[in-house]
Amino acid sequence: MNERRTRYGRHLSLPEIGEAGQDRIGEASALVVGLGGLGVPVASYLAGAGIGTLYLNDFDTVDLSNLHRQVLFAVHDVGRRKTEVAAERLAALNPDVNLEIVDQRLDPAALTELAGRCTVVLDCSDNFATRFAVNEATLAARRPLISGAAIRLEGQLAVFRNDLPAGACYRCLYHEDGEELETCSGGGILGPVVGAVGALMAVEALKLIVGISRGDGERLAVYDGWRGEWRSLGLAPDPECPACARFRSR
Repeated sequence: MNERRTRYGRHLSLPEIGEAGQDRIGEASALVVGLGGLGVPVASYLAGAGIGTLYLNDFDTVDLSNLHRQVLFAVHDVGRRKTEVAAERLAALNPDVNLEIVDQRLDPAALTELAGRCTVVLDCSDNFATRFAVNEATLAARRPLISGAAIRLEGQLAVFRNDLPAGACYRCLYHEDGEELETCSGGGILGPVVGAVGALMAVEALKLIVGISRGDGERLAVYDGWRGEWRSLGLAPDPECPACARFRSR
């Protein structure tokens, strides 16, 4: 008990969290899809917060070009699997967390099954195919989805309440015939920008777990690093969204 009070004392001091909220965090589970610039801070903060189980999904290896923004990794990790390295570092950060490595590309059925085990799913991937797949998996499993993205000096994140019978989903916001998603390798990224977005994704996950999220509907938070400003936009469901029609009509 003394170790718990010491480790999580700053949480326990928050009236919005306290003992009951920390218990909820310890009983919760999260799936992190992608261990890049977004997934690294997400996984680090959730592990540090004492989440019960953390599923780490990635099938890539550490590259030297990752290190300026993916701060769990070091030069001597180049060539190793990201999931393996991340699990080692996160276990050292908080040995109380159950870390589950998922180092393969998941098909829709496997992704839905894994999402169904979790309290919340965090999409930290960098391509539309994965984002659409994660959106549909969370709709099918009825789990909340937190999605983030960052490029150059710009970032955004949104919470999609795919666990509820109504509201906007990721596909309400983006369509499959839209423009191709830019990547960090092509467009560039300032390292702290992606870190800031990832940290706020972890904030939203913990708010959901503890039960202190705002209940005024889904919103998209957009970061303009050139001006150093965040702005918030409301999200409305798309009545023509095929994902909502498929999964929310059941």
